[in-house]
Amino acid sequence: MPAERILPDEPMCRHTTFAVGGPADVLVQPKSVKELSLAIRAARAASLPLTVLGGGSNVLVLDGGIRGVVIQLNEMKRVLSCHDNKIHAASGYMLADVCDFACQNALTGAEFACGIPGTIGGAVFMNAGAYGGEMSNIVFRVRTVNGHGGVTTYEAEKLGFSYRTSMFQRLQEFVVEVELRLQYGDKEVIREKMNEFTEKRLAKQPLEMHSAGSTFKRPPGYFAGTLIDQTGLKGFSHGDAEVSTKHAGFVVNRGNATAADVLAVIHEVQRRVHEVHGVRLETEVRILGVP
Repeated sequence: MPAERILPDEPMCRHTTFAVGGPADVLVQPKSVKELSLAIRAARAASLPLTVLGGGSNVLVLDGGIRGVVIQLNEMKRVLSCHDNKIHAASGYMLADVCDFACQNALTGAEFACGIPGTIGGAVFMNAGAYGGEMSNIVFRVRTVNGHGGVTTYEAEKLGFSYRTSMFQRLQEFVVEVELRLQYGDKEVIREKMNEFTEKRLAKQPLEMHSAGSTFKRPPGYFAGTLIDQTGLKGFSHGDAEVSTKHAGFVVNRGNATAADVLAVIHEVQRRVHEVHGVRLETEVRILGVP
């Protein structure tokens, strides 16, 4: 692998959508399944901890950074193809690009995902969803590399999908390719639906600011943003981390927040919402690294 894709002491604030986080001991950016397998085997041979990321959304890296090897898969873009009603995509492609490709091929079913930040591999890992759709509805097959560098293919029914969860959150296996099964549709209708979802996001979400996406999972019977708003926490801040004044379900970085600032806001929101409403909010954002 070229040296420019092996980065020692690399600040993770450069590689996450929150724009916070201390250094990874080493950040590796493979472009192929072979490079990924070799990187995993090298880390294992050296007995180094291993962390795998997609596009860097939906994560909060702590200020002390991440020990060992961090492998980021957003350079994995060797495959993006369409055959009949199926799309085959390498895990590093952004969801927006995959959705656009589906539209170009007159395939419908993925429109809900057009504005979700992050890669398609990360979206499978989290079973990402929006506007009544989620990845479990359209994933047909997934190819992975395991913690020893071996390659496995899984059919969708084996992936353990539930709300914002897949089996990959429990296993040391990393998504490298995804096959989606969609339906035939009309390009103009598909594009119109994607534009509608994009306009909704722009109107309601703080997309102009650094964040990791929705900070909290939706608690059963409630909406996290509504509970936070009703608790009077819109605009609550610690340092440069703030509960968005546009959508209370987002914690945003106003410019120079630290991970400690973000955590302080998260913990205070959790405490106050439980105090007022008796509901315990769980983070959707994955918290990685050391303080």
